[in-house]
Amino acid sequence: MHPMLNIAVRAARNAGQVIAKNFGDHANVQTAEKAKNDLVTNVDREAEQAIVSTLLKAYPDHSIIGEEFGVQGNADSEYQWIIDPLDGTTNFVKGIPHIAVSIALRVKGRTEVGVVFDPLRNELFTASRGNGAQLNGYRIRVGQSKSLDGTVLATSFPHRHRHYLDAYKKMFDGIFTECADIRRAGTASLDLAYVAAGRVDGYWEMCLKPWDLAAGELIAREAGALATDFVGGHNFYTSGNIVCGNPRVVKCLLAKIREDLPESLAK
Repeated sequence: MHPMLNIAVRAARNAGQVIAKNFGDHANVQTAEKAKNDLVTNVDREAEQAIVSTLLKAYPDHSIIGEEFGVQGNADSEYQWIIDPLDGTTNFVKGIPHIAVSIALRVKGRTEVGVVFDPLRNELFTASRGNGAQLNGYRIRVGQSKSLDGTVLATSFPHRHRHYLDAYKKMFDGIFTECADIRRAGTASLDLAYVAAGRVDGYWEMCLKPWDLAAGELIAREAGALATDFVGGHNFYTSGNIVCGNPRVVKCLLAKIREDLPESLAK
């Protein structure tokens, strides 16, 4: 295993212990609203600190970008860790057992290592660039659907960007008429990991942050998936708009998305 992947796994498991220990313990979970429809808890912050301390102990000169504490470590380092300590905070607060820790390493702007860890199911999705993707040490591959017919897809509503709701509904309507069903589970990193494992056949979402997609995108890609933005390019880190699945599924999804794509999302 890639040595930095080993450290990322250790950090993810340390954060996972914090999350699992507090899951369902409403008396000890303190919740605040960072912005409209965007929650944070003391557990998010404790889990992020567990990741940061693990990574900086091993690599004190690296940079870490986290959802809760911003940039830590050496901000000028070419080694940049992108972390989401608790993806699915709303699920966590509500006691819905669908959450994950997401950790990615980017070097000179290229993602080299990705870990998505579901601490409640003890499912560890991992990848390092060029070496494939694994679930608990076993190789995983993206599904082989040739069209949207019969597919089960994943998505998320633009709950933090509701001015895009009309555009999203048009996308949803067009895609839903072609597929078998659509899931909305509330944890972007697991949506991407589930694409990698063939549990869902494709995924699309808008307005994500880098820590939502960095690890999952690499895992999906190493499992044979393609990831693009809404116009088929590779600007999803900047735009936050992502489509993911095997190449044929992505082609079909892009065709439906483009039918009613507003200029503000064509990036």
